[in-house]
Amino acid sequence: MLNTFKTTLLLTLLTLLMVAMGSAIGGKTGMVFAFFMACAMNFFSYWYSDKIVLRMYGAQEVSSESYPFFHGMVSRLADRAGLPMPKVYIIPSDSPNAFATGRNPQHAAVAATEGILRILTPEELEGVMAHELAHVKNRDILVSTIAATFAGAISMMGNMLQWGAMFGAGRSDDEESGAGGLIGSLAMAIIAPIAAMLIQMAVSRSREYLADSTGAEICGNPRMLANALAKLHNASQAVPMQEAQPATAHLFIVNPLTGSSLMSLFSTHPPMEERIARLETMSYRKSSPHQ
Repeated sequence: MLNTFKTTLLLTLLTLLMVAMGSAIGGKTGMVFAFFMACAMNFFSYWYSDKIVLRMYGAQEVSSESYPFFHGMVSRLADRAGLPMPKVYIIPSDSPNAFATGRNPQHAAVAATEGILRILTPEELEGVMAHELAHVKNRDILVSTIAATFAGAISMMGNMLQWGAMFGAGRSDDEESGAGGLIGSLAMAIIAPIAAMLIQMAVSRSREYLADSTGAEICGNPRMLANALAKLHNASQAVPMQEAQPATAHLFIVNPLTGSSLMSLFSTHPPMEERIARLETMSYRKSSPHQ
């Protein structure tokens, strides 16, 4: 419940931030423009984002004949989670990772790299795929897509506001004219996109915690998911995904991008130590039902 409340609050903040940006650019007209631009971008993301991301990573759909063990595992977990069978894809990459995509449970897909199939035990792989199915069950993909779209639109509007302020465009109300209005517009053009990005990252991190918890319940073994996360964290650092893009980093179970600790504030994923600690606490409680 806490994660759901936090996500709702953060999405509300993104909406308000975008309305403020539209108002700064063109008053009520700018607000209406911002609203329709967000609707158009969300419509496109809702219907086509899954196809784009699967094509971006060269994912190939597999069947029960070509990958019987992996396909069968996903089928069992989907049935356990009460979900329709998603499409199953393999990504030709040695970097161990996995993600889920699709606009709803009826149009979902899960994808795993060749690397993850090699390094994890069957029990650990079950934990990972349960995590991905948890994203489908919780409709995290739609939430994350909306957050990413809002953040992208706000960044675009920030560029518009910055150029408009420098060339005297935007709002012309008396109280906002002059140097104060210019400085205020430039400040919003810089601060708002950064704030939007931070909010988007917070939404993504919140949904990762929820998917870990739900995934552990689906597979029934929180410790195996914790073990998998530890392995994937180390292995993905050793074998980074060269084709990974920042715009899709939030989809993966572990961050496919490498960077310094200074960038942790901008990470789409929670600290791995905290994720593992939460899962180990779940495992302890599961094994000690009387406590």
